[in-house]
Amino acid sequence: MNATADNRLIRPATEDDLDALFDICLKTADGGTDGSAFFSDKRLPGYVWSVPYFKFEPECAFVLVENGRTIGYVLGAPDTARFEETLEQHWWPDIRRMIADMTPKLRDDAKAFHRINHPERTPQWLLADYPAHLHINILPGAQSSGWGRRMIDTVLDALAKAGAPGVHLGLHPQNERAKGFYSHLGFKDISRDGHVLFARRLGR
Repeated sequence: MNATADNRLIRPATEDDLDALFDICLKTADGGTDGSAFFSDKRLPGYVWSVPYFKFEPECAFVLVENGRTIGYVLGAPDTARFEETLEQHWWPDIRRMIADMTPKLRDDAKAFHRINHPERTPQWLLADYPAHLHINILPGAQSSGWGRRMIDTVLDALAKAGAPGVHLGLHPQNERAKGFYSHLGFKDISRDGHVLFARRLGR
């Protein structure tokens, strides 16, 4: 646990954080800003980008808390290929049944449905050196506070302890601020095939 005088701390995620994982994922789903207006089911983003990480990789799931309120998360999977296979067997079947009768109504519904029904597999060329990956989101009002770096450091340490030799993450193509942030943290741009990707080695 990591606390400071500004009443914020980073701690492992718990079951009590599940609602916050859904909410933060929704409130940052539009390129880091509130995506509430674009999903008819407000849990759709969380089904894809946050909750399964806590469910299946809890040792690499951490939250940022301010005065008892969860305002951010950082989540990782040390073995992306294994994680994707786990989701295919133990996560997506239930979620697909839950959305089976839903039809796209708002802007990003179809995108979420497609990710659930046809999840992409990470290419081997990327996994060879950077088998781990991570996601981080902080509520818009709490961003640019210096805590993002601490959260990244926390999950990188957990991924390294889990044996991952390298980690990657994807970015929105127009998010220049994030590109600079990750470059400053030692990540390098390995973008390829139209995807903006940053990666770095872990451990010694």
